[in-house]
Amino acid sequence: MESINQLGHAEFVERLGPLFEHSPWVAEEAWSDRPFADEDELFEALRSAMYSAPRERQLALIRAHPDLAGRAAIEGSLTQSSTREQSSAGLDRLTPDEYEAFTRTNAAYRERFGFPFVVCVREHTKESILRVAAERLEHTRDEEVRVALEEIAKIARLRMEDLP
Repeated sequence: MESINQLGHAEFVERLGPLFEHSPWVAEEAWSDRPFADEDELFEALRSAMYSAPRERQLALIRAHPDLAGRAAIEGSLTQSSTREQSSAGLDRLTPDEYEAFTRTNAAYRERFGFPFVVCVREHTKESILRVAAERLEHTRDEEVRVALEEIAKIARLRMEDLP
């Protein structure tokens, strides 16, 4: 933790910014909370920065996430973390019927909520992702923003644990 606490602002953001998909502002906000006693305290500062942000900034964070098994995955333009995560759930090995199910689900979700379906795929299989998405389509928009942010926190925590 000492090495994290000694990082300058730019280095801190460079190292921890990628934990939150295309949203280095989370790390920028957490930097001022240094020094951190341990990883839990560091993560809580990051999580707190995400939750204390204005709603529009939170929505931008949610929207920064790619569709699961979507165009970015096919084009190969996912971040390295997203590529590994989607692969861990088998989303890079879908049958044509499974791909169609993800495409339909992604479209229905975006139409209903105005942002992509976000789930911590490392906790799921492709089947459970589709099941959870169907359940979450029943949420209100406010409920779904709350759940999406919870999932983003889980993703960031696992990404932090993967850091060398």
